[in-house]
Amino acid sequence: MRTIAIINQKGGCGKTTTSINLAAVMALKGKRTLLLDMDPQSHCALGLAVPDNQIERSTADLLRHGPEGGVRVADVTWQISRGLDLAPSSMALAGIEQQLANAPDKDRRLEQILHTVRDTYDLCIIDCPPGIGLLTFNALRAADEVLIPVETGYFAMQGAVRQEQTIEMMSRRVGHHVRFKVLPTMYDVRTKLAREILGELKKHFGERVLPIVINFNSKLKEAASFGQPITEYDAASRGMQDFDALANWLLDNPPAPQGTSESASQAATPQTAETAATASPSNTPAFADAPTRTAPTAPDPAAQPNVPVMSRAAELVQRAKALSSRNSELNQKIRNDNDQSAYRPLPPAPSVAPDNLTTLKPLPTPQEAAQASPTPTAKPVEKVAPPAPAEPSLKEKLAALYGVRLTSRGVLFVQPDEGSADSFSIAGDFNNWNPSQTPMSKDENLGVWRACVNVPAGRYRYRLVRDGQWVQDPFNKTVESNPFGELNNIIEIATPAPAAKGTLQAAARKAD
Repeated sequence: MRTIAIINQKGGCGKTTTSINLAAVMALKGKRTLLLDMDPQSHCALGLAVPDNQIERSTADLLRHGPEGGVRVADVTWQISRGLDLAPSSMALAGIEQQLANAPDKDRRLEQILHTVRDTYDLCIIDCPPGIGLLTFNALRAADEVLIPVETGYFAMQGAVRQEQTIEMMSRRVGHHVRFKVLPTMYDVRTKLAREILGELKKHFGERVLPIVINFNSKLKEAASFGQPITEYDAASRGMQDFDALANWLLDNPPAPQGTSESASQAATPQTAETAATASPSNTPAFADAPTRTAPTAPDPAAQPNVPVMSRAAELVQRAKALSSRNSELNQKIRNDNDQSAYRPLPPAPSVAPDNLTTLKPLPTPQEAAQASPTPTAKPVEKVAPPAPAEPSLKEKLAALYGVRLTSRGVLFVQPDEGSADSFSIAGDFNNWNPSQTPMSKDENLGVWRACVNVPAGRYRYRLVRDGQWVQDPFNKTVESNPFGELNNIIEIATPAPAAKGTLQAAARKAD
C-alpha cells in the first residue's frame, strides 16, 4: 500500500481540498483508496457529507487503542464511493497527544495501524492538521511520500520552507526518509503576484516542485459546500482536470523504495536554494498555465556567496507586502471616488456658532454707492464661506458596524475583509454549530464579509470560522469560556428584531 501524507503547518493552503479530490480521482482510476483524516476539525467528513453527529468511532479511537486494541480500521471507515473509504476524525483527536504521552510507540501508532490494512488498499492519503505535533509525526512516520500544498499567495514560501526543515529533521531523527514534493495550489495565472511566487518556489525547491499546479477554480469550493468530491460535482471542470493530471503524475512517478540512493541522498544532502535551482530534469513537463515553460535561471553563486536559505522567502514576503500596499491604496481610492453604498448615512454636519461667521451686508444700489463714495465704481464685497466639515471615510463608517448588530431583518454579522481569508462562516447555537449553514458573503466594493441571521429572542453563543479555523469575533467583547479552553462570543436578543430607525434602519437596508 502506497501512503501519501498531505502536510503543511500553514492553514488555508488547500490540504483538505487536495486530500479529498486526489483520493476521489485515484478511486475513479481503479485504486482502492483510504482517505484518513488526522485533523481534529474533521473537515474531510464535512467535505464528503458525512454527518458529524453519526460518527461514533474515529481515527482517535484507532490511535488510542493501537493495532491490538480491538478497534479495526474497518470499524471506523465510511464508504464514500466505489473504491473510496473515509476514516473520519473527531474533536477527541485533539487530546490524543496527552493520552499517548507515556506510550513507547506513540509516534508509530499510525504506521502500525496502516500495516494491518496494507493488503486491503492500494493507496492511503492522510490529511494532516495545520501544525507540527504528535499527529503530524505519526503521519510522517507512516508515509512513503509527502505532498506540501503551497498557496500561491502571501507568506506561502515561509510555511513551505519550515515544512521542509521539519521533514528533514524527522528523517535524521528516526531514520525514515520520505520523498516530498511541493504542490502549488490556488494558482491564478492572471495575477502578477501568483506568477512571482510560483517562480520563487521553482528557484528555491527546484525539481521538488511538482510539474502540476492546482489552478484557482470556484467549482472546487462549490463541490466542498455540497459535500461532494469534484469527480461527482463537475467532472468537466478545470479543477477536475488539475487533479486528474496530479493523479496521473503520481501514478507514473512512484517514490523510490526505502533505502535506495534517491531517498538516502535527499535526506543526507538537503537541497539549498542554489542547488535546487540548478536542477532541471529534461523529462519534467511544463506547469499548467505557467508564464514560462522552463525553470528560471539560478543566480550566480559567486555574485551572492553564502546566501541563507530563507533570504529568498524574506525577499518574497517584502515584495508581497509592497504589492498588497499598492493594491490597498488603489482600492481605497476607488471606494472613496465611488462612495455609493455605505451601511448608514453620513452623520449630520457639526453646527457652527454664529459668532464664527462673517456678517455680510447686502450690496448697495448704484445710487447709494455714488452718494457714499466719489469713486465711479464700488469695490465688490468678497464672500467667505465657512470651511466644509471633513467627511468620515468609508473605512471609518464601516468600522462602526464591525461585529454584530440587531437590524430589522435579523442579527447582522460584519467582518472586515483584510485580504487574507478565502471564506468566512458562523457557527453557533442557532445553527447547531454547523458553519456550513451560515456562510458569510463577501462584498468586494465595501471590503467586508457579512451575514444576516433571523433568530428568535434568546441568548446565543457563536464563533467565526475563517478558512476552516474557529476564531473569536474580535469586535464583540461579550465572551465566555468553552470546554476547549477557548472563548465563545455571546449575543442576547431581548425581543424580536424591532423596526429600527435612523442609522440602524439604513444599515439593515444596505446589509440586506
